[in-house]
Amino acid sequence: MIQTKYTAITKKESDWWIGWIEEVPGVNCQERTHEELMKSLAITLKEALEFNRQDAIAAAKQSYREEPVFV
Repeated sequence: MIQTKYTAITKKESDWWIGWIEEVPGVNCQERTHEELMKSLAITLKEALEFNRQDAIAAAKQSYREEPVFV
């Protein structure tokens, strides 16, 4: 499995850690510890990427190609 690096923006606010994935809008979490936050961000990011993948495939319907894009 190929891993891709993403950037988590995290901060402690009162008793909570909050974080966002910089590259993917809508991926954000809140947890009591930094360790829990990082785990939640990873899970939420995986779910968001899979949801976006399935959404794109459904929109393409049939006869589509999957091609790498580099930036």
